[in-house]
Amino acid sequence: MKMTVERIFDELGHFKRFQACLYFAAVFQAVACGIHYLASVFLVETPNFVSIIPDNITDILYGNITASSIQEILPEFKNGKKALVVRTDQGEQWELSRCECALRINPTDFTYEFYGNKSKKACDSFVYDHTEIQSSIVTDWDLVCEGEWLAKLCQPTFMLGVLIGALVFGDIADRVGRVKIMRLTSLCQFGFGVAVAFSANYYIFVVLRFLLAMVSSGYLVVVFVYVTEFTGIKVRTWTSMHVHAAFAVGIMVVALTGYCVRVWWIYQIILSTCTAPFLLFCWKFPETPFYLLAKGQFSEAQSLLDNIARVNGMECRLRAEELMEPEVKNGTALLQKEAQSAAQNEKKLSILDLFGSWRMAGRTCTVWAIWFIGSLGYYVFSLGSVTLGGNQYVNLFLVGLVELPSYLIGCFAMDRIGRKRTCAPALLLASVACVLIIVVPAPLTVALSMIGKFSIAIAFGLIYLYSCELYPTIIRSLAVGSGSMMCRVGSVVAPFCVYLADVWIYLPQLIVGILAFVIGMLTFMLPETLGKPLTSTLEEAEALGLEPKKRNAPKDCKHVEEKMEMNPHDNTV
Repeated sequence: MKMTVERIFDELGHFKRFQACLYFAAVFQAVACGIHYLASVFLVETPNFVSIIPDNITDILYGNITASSIQEILPEFKNGKKALVVRTDQGEQWELSRCECALRINPTDFTYEFYGNKSKKACDSFVYDHTEIQSSIVTDWDLVCEGEWLAKLCQPTFMLGVLIGALVFGDIADRVGRVKIMRLTSLCQFGFGVAVAFSANYYIFVVLRFLLAMVSSGYLVVVFVYVTEFTGIKVRTWTSMHVHAAFAVGIMVVALTGYCVRVWWIYQIILSTCTAPFLLFCWKFPETPFYLLAKGQFSEAQSLLDNIARVNGMECRLRAEELMEPEVKNGTALLQKEAQSAAQNEKKLSILDLFGSWRMAGRTCTVWAIWFIGSLGYYVFSLGSVTLGGNQYVNLFLVGLVELPSYLIGCFAMDRIGRKRTCAPALLLASVACVLIIVVPAPLTVALSMIGKFSIAIAFGLIYLYSCELYPTIIRSLAVGSGSMMCRVGSVVAPFCVYLADVWIYLPQLIVGILAFVIGMLTFMLPETLGKPLTSTLEEAEALGLEPKKRNAPKDCKHVEEKMEMNPHDNTV
């Protein structure tokens, strides 16, 4: 059985009024995914802080600087390597550092340098610099010193939720439908997002953020499949790639909101309600024609086709049953039999179907590797950008902004030279940039880092669409979800890769460069999908890239027998 659902777009338009309304509404909610992925940048930010003693402080010394209030001196207490020297109203002198207090024994003068004996103790009270941050979870719950690891655990825990959500919701979407998962995850994004702001303690905060990560990842995975299955070949590259642009807009929203709001729970509520209007109309979203026809729901599919034609101002001459091209054997159509067989085997579909043959297994491993290096390189370059200095809000805004031109150029290249010929050179260019960073003078490293980020963003952006096109309808969401899972593995590994800079400053770039080169070469082995219709069955997907003589296998036994008689030693039929 072969689906020819692509005829819908030829007859009713590749991207007309109906598809445009659905697309921009669905992508609008994708902004929320970018928001929640990066929100922790300011939620767990640690300002300057110092240990404090319970006594009243009258005088403060910090090098050559004097002050009468801790808050006056904290903006200068940036590196925390030197201690603050304070004098209390009882005449005691203390040296206050970030995680320790030291009482001077019998001091003579109030000077910064002291060579006498000290009595040290750990402190459990802290004063924070509120110049830039009025409140974060770090300041509210004192996640510093011995509790610092708890603050650092927030983002890895979130990414773990993203990883699980991508796989779980991608699989469920293939079973119950794309639109049901989009509705569920959108509602949960709003609910969990607001609930995070009212967390009573750190542990509730982490659990809610974990659940928020799962549903955010679930929506992001399914929305790519949704817009891909509602737009035609002529615009599919642009519609798929610009979902990433919405994600980048979410990053910029985080930067702007963080700049304007410095109280973490108010900041979280604002971010969570940015896309709340989506909840008002997402209940009207229809299921995709690909899914309806793959499940044999022809009456619902016909109703959808009529609605698309009406909104686009056209007459629907298509019939849902005619969009299926059945095989014929002895004059009997196998359409009904195949549909029933597909329904019976539906529950058996799993991630193992991505490795159903050696050809599909090799394809899946390469696609997963692209997902991994895309995420790893993205975060290595992004995390490295914080060392550029300047305003942190402006830097984060630019991190999101720099992605937009990469998607535009990626779209042009994908539609002209193909998916494979865009992805592979982008990875190789990133590899070259990583190697050159090691050998060029320091002033050029920033430019090369931007080139590397730009190239990785192209590969990272197109792999969503490429994955959709490489796999059939019945496991498409699962393929994208499992790929996104590998993407999250890369994002979890990335911080540890960045820590390797302590061993050698260029080691993170070297690792990314080597992996990008190897994976870029493997990408040339994938089939090209430019201009080809989406596949519906595993057989059609496996035939991608094969020569016509291998793809067009004989359809009846008589033809097979005649061919074998002509060439009895040929076993390739």
